[in-house]
Amino acid sequence: MALPVVRSSQPTTGWDPFRELNELHTQLHRWMDSVLERTSGLTADPLSWSPLADLSETEDAYLVEVEVPGVSREDISIDLSGTELVITGERKEREREGWFRHRTRSVGRFHYAVTLPRDIDPDGVDATLSQGVLTVRIPKSKALKPRRIAITER
Repeated sequence: MALPVVRSSQPTTGWDPFRELNELHTQLHRWMDSVLERTSGLTADPLSWSPLADLSETEDAYLVEVEVPGVSREDISIDLSGTELVITGERKEREREGWFRHRTRSVGRFHYAVTLPRDIDPDGVDATLSQGVLTVRIPKSKALKPRRIAITER
């Protein structure tokens, strides 16, 4: 019994599982970089983290509440450029004794960014830090608020 012969102009090479794993790793790395750049607007920084945050809207303002327990007021920076609100800062690592057995708290630099609608008043923005929650209140522009027009008789 004769075995079939594969004829090809390509040189025959053996299957290399490590080559495929390297290609997969490269593709995943490219994908993660693109996702991180799209969501944060920055290049992927392995040393930064994003705090948990809530964005809500009231009749007269937008409220951004960001959880930053253990971060002092001096270590937080809030910037409003156009309609983009960017909150950055750093949670500093405390001196500890002994050996870590398990660690889940994030330390180091953090970054949070959100794009708000155009109807904001940048001059009235205020921020408070209470019990580890940073609350940024961005008022809506008064010029764009709807108002009721009264109808008069002549």
